[in-house]
Amino acid sequence: MRSYVFGTGILTAITGGLTLLRGLRDDAPFTWRAALGWLSWGITLALAIGAIVDVRNASRGRVIDTDSPIHGSEEKLLKRRIRR
Repeated sequence: MRSYVFGTGILTAITGGLTLLRGLRDDAPFTWRAALGWLSWGITLALAIGAIVDVRNASRGRVIDTDSPIHGSEEKLLKRRIRR
């Protein structure tokens, strides 16, 4: 579980979200740039969670989509899990 929570994608999304929250504290108005920042943060978070789900499914021997970045390394992840 630690490898999922402390993955670089999740940590990057969390720090990006904290940066956006700090930007809301100032008296600056909410502009279209801020909206794009929040949209970008949401996409980044969704991709990080999707990668975690793909790694977990591949390590359990389940089939993952062909558009996944880890497609093709399912056997390696499964062997690593079996060794544990």
